[in-house]
Amino acid sequence: MKFRMLCLAAASLFSLVGSASAVPSVAPTGVTVYDRAKAYPCDVLFSIDDATYLVDKEGALIKKWPEQGFPSKMVDPKLVSGKKGIIGVQLSAIEVTNGAAGTGLVPGLPAGFRNKTFGLVDWNNKPLWTWGENAPGGAARQHHDWERLENGNMLLLTNVGRKIPGFGERAMLDDVIREVDKDGNIVWSWSATDHLNEFGFTPEELELIKKKAAVDFLHTNDLRVLGPNQWADAGDSRFAPENILISSRDANFTAIIDKKTGHVVWRIGPDYPKASPMSAYTLPKPVDQISGQHDAYMIPEGLPGAGDILMLDNQGEAGYPSVELQVTGGSRVIEINPSTKQIVWQYTASYSGEPDWRFFTPFMGGAQRLPNGNTLIDEAINGRFFEVTPQGEIVWEYVSPYKGSAPQPPVPGRPRPMSNLVYRIQAVPLSWVPDKAQAAKE
Repeated sequence: MKFRMLCLAAASLFSLVGSASAVPSVAPTGVTVYDRAKAYPCDVLFSIDDATYLVDKEGALIKKWPEQGFPSKMVDPKLVSGKKGIIGVQLSAIEVTNGAAGTGLVPGLPAGFRNKTFGLVDWNNKPLWTWGENAPGGAARQHHDWERLENGNMLLLTNVGRKIPGFGERAMLDDVIREVDKDGNIVWSWSATDHLNEFGFTPEELELIKKKAAVDFLHTNDLRVLGPNQWADAGDSRFAPENILISSRDANFTAIIDKKTGHVVWRIGPDYPKASPMSAYTLPKPVDQISGQHDAYMIPEGLPGAGDILMLDNQGEAGYPSVELQVTGGSRVIEINPSTKQIVWQYTASYSGEPDWRFFTPFMGGAQRLPNGNTLIDEAINGRFFEVTPQGEIVWEYVSPYKGSAPQPPVPGRPRPMSNLVYRIQAVPLSWVPDKAQAAKE
């Protein structure tokens, strides 16, 4: 009897030891890596489904707003009379009645985000400024990005469903940038389809675009004002602080728009030299194949890498025609000197001693340069946020435990797909959270 009990105990112990090295049956969420000595102290803001969350580096929930954003972003207090805790979100949605009614989170799938009213809300979710009712057609139709300007106006990336010459009789989505003043008046606008011949397409590529079945043929996913920078200070007018950087995910180009003329004055893509895995880590090097990029912006003055352009190169299916992707590749973050158009820094999972496919998000996501020189990365489709040093060491990692409806239709008769994917994240200064006394008054 004793021998049998010993055997059972040994078997149980062996089972426990064996299970410790097996693949876990429950994927971890929350903070999984945190090197306090090397990670930058900040909070993180993000949106999932119908809510916006602010968490600290310990993973604790600081604040939840009952609206989503595309994206939800904080507003710098200096742009709103010093007030803290203000974010931009979608306040109401429109009904989709046809394919040109709104853009989708996932290119090629039905519209998954339909902004009727965009607004700024405070810490207690009180609307401070809204726009939509005064917009053309009675809907803001903001998507993918927005920015508060120093003059108090809002710069919104929107879309308009309309017939475009050369595309036949169907209504296509035209990406339109609108600057809106505090009273809701449009004081400046720009239309992407007015500049199709400035984006670098060959005649053959342009024909492919015009034959594309999906109406969201550019899928512009980024809108950033350059801000003060060394290139403008040196006299290069292409990088004037008021100029605007945009990114077309589906067409594989990133461009800068001259705010005064509306013309494209700087561009990379849509055609790139093919990336060579063997030369991937020799830097600097000319920009090579980018595919389906997100969150391109010029690093602001005062931060390491200031004046360079940082972006997430998703390496997802994109381009006219679609580019050839590496079988064993993953996503990467690249920092580009805009003057030389060379990659001067990059991150792939192999920099962290892992196979490149360990970091991969074929759509959505982004990267943000932090004051200590680290980079905060959003691996969107996995709801995974992580911070890397310039050498690629992961010093903080968080997997979102919050879930919502995945942006894809359910299989008939099956449950609705759920996901913790996050379009974009933002590092928020610790000082941005209002103290209790201030929050109670607002």
